Amino acid sequence: MGTIVSFHAHPDDESIGSAGTLARAAAAGHRVVLVFATRGELGEPVPDVLGDGEQLAVRRSAECFASAKAIGAHRVEFLGYVDSGMMGEPSNDAPYCFWQADVEHAARRLAVILDEEEPDVLTVYDDNGGYGHPDHIQVYRVGLRAADLSAVPVVAQGTINRDWVLRGMEQMAKERALPNGWEPPRIDAPNFGKPESEITHRVDAVDFVEAKRASMLAHASQMGPDHFMLTMPEPMFAMGLGTEFYIVDPEPSPVAAPALFRELFIPLHER
Repeated sequence: MGTIVSFHAHPDDESIGSAGTLARAAAAGHRVVLVFATRGELGEPVPDVLGDGEQLAVRRSAECFASAKAIGAHRVEFLGYVDSGMMGEPSNDAPYCFWQADVEHAARRLAVILDEEEPDVLTVYDDNGGYGHPDHIQVYRVGLRAADLSAVPVVAQGTINRDWVLRGMEQMAKERALPNGWEPPRIDAPNFGKPESEITHRVDAVDFVEAKRASMLAHASQMGPDHFMLTMPEPMFAMGLGTEFYIVDPEPSPVAAPALFRELFIPLHER
């Protein structure tokens, strides 16, 4: 059996982008490890979800372990950096936030975990961080450097498939299933995901969407039960969130590719 380490910026990032991949890996008997750069201190909590005196960072840390249980992950670690907030916020300049962290230093901290786990695959985000969040961009930078330091065979950059999202929204509009008042993402924005032509692999996680939904529900401070993604009918949830997309560059040769990678990651384009 193999090992996959999934590196994320904040608690709950793992649930939307990679929980299906990780749940499928765990169900197949592989070891799954979650690593978070921060504890999501600057997230916006669901109204009235926190108890008197309850700190958001403590709550979100606990939610990571509940999410890990839903996925079937075996280990959860935090690198100890502080949430940087959204791009352009004054919090980006805080000297202790992840965005300001020295990439080499942060990579060596992550590499300690990678050396312990000897993963076959490390997941990070694409170079835009999926949607331009500074901590997500830093995950890409730090993750790639750590993978180099620890000689990880495969780095899979989790991304959003712009064309897939567009097709999904068109289908939902056709079926009149778009939530009232919902504003669709700016798919034409340069920092929103990647075009399908640049994406190399997908993971079919349709059979694990209930684990993915449970992972999302575990992050109750960020997603209430009435969140539009959590209220999707099961077929629509599976259609929209049952496939996860990655960029693998460079891609290992068929001979050198770890078994875990060959088992989970399906080439998106014919060679």
